[in-house]
Amino acid sequence: MAKHCPANERVKRDYFLYLKEAKACSDASVDSVAATIARFEQCNGHKDFKRFHKLQAVKFKEYLAAQKNAATGKPLSLATQGAMLHTLKIFFVWLAAQPGFKSRFTYADAHYFSQSDKDSRAAQTHTARPFPSLEQAQRVIRSMPAATVIEQRDRALMAFILLTGCRDRAAVSLNLQHIDLAAKLVWLDARNVTMKNSKTVTTYFMPVGDDIRAMFCAWIGTLKDDHQWGPCDPLFPATLMLHDPEHGFRAGGIKREHWTTANAVRRIFSDAFKHAGLPAFHPHSFRHTLAHLGMQICTTPEAVKAWSQNLGHEHVMTTFNSYGNVALDRQGEIIGGLGNPTQREADDLMRGFADFIKGKVKG
Repeated sequence: MAKHCPANERVKRDYFLYLKEAKACSDASVDSVAATIARFEQCNGHKDFKRFHKLQAVKFKEYLAAQKNAATGKPLSLATQGAMLHTLKIFFVWLAAQPGFKSRFTYADAHYFSQSDKDSRAAQTHTARPFPSLEQAQRVIRSMPAATVIEQRDRALMAFILLTGCRDRAAVSLNLQHIDLAAKLVWLDARNVTMKNSKTVTTYFMPVGDDIRAMFCAWIGTLKDDHQWGPCDPLFPATLMLHDPEHGFRAGGIKREHWTTANAVRRIFSDAFKHAGLPAFHPHSFRHTLAHLGMQICTTPEAVKAWSQNLGHEHVMTTFNSYGNVALDRQGEIIGGLGNPTQREADDLMRGFADFIKGKVKG
């Protein structure tokens, strides 16, 4: 069986250029598209795209349904299957308009990559993701040791992510210049910080505990005073590795370099939760913690909008849809208590939403 088709390679090169230059897709997005197209080619024996037939799409859907996730060994999720099928549909719609392909198949043929309505609805069903409570997150950070500079860095890193909800990839790319302790904020500048969708965000420190903020501020002082680091030096530097007498390696402090990946951040989180005797959570879970904290303490539409904006969301519904699921027991408590609000609470709520509708509160 052929391992590639030269004609297909030329077409794919044009398509990837189109995605990158005309559709402004990132390299990671283009790589994902390339992997999906390669998977389809593997399924159909690397036939020339000009020989595409709608039954190849049907066969590929059957192929995906039988595949397993390499990491978990479980069948591919319906969401993963749907994403791949959508990618191929877009590709073949584009292909149908290219010279030499218009007479081979039609736009309608590309739509055979569509997922069934039943599977599509199931794929869009969101399950509640576990996340630590604010009290658990605080307990973990407060229990972390801080005897060495590496331990101080690790504790400050977790404190910072709880303070800001910053994503791990962004955190490892920050410099000291991005922090304004006087204003209590971090400026996530997409020009030199690895940001989702290359979006610049200004995030103020969240009210998660004065001692949590003090731990982070102390780390800034350590870098500036003890190590004489400047604005362009990394906020969370990589570990300096030294040779030990037995020809191995050991941690020897910090170095003026960023981590190249966020893997170290995930390890720090996992180790810290285990040290505190709690189930391990990943860094992104703190964004869920903060979203739920906002739902508890924000009492006006304006406050909800500010909290959502502080998490880097352009739309409030992003916060609610992605992070705002209410636990079932809490859901019951809320619904049960809605029948007896005080008159003042009811009046305040109605005034708040009236202002929101009139446009006094934007967004």
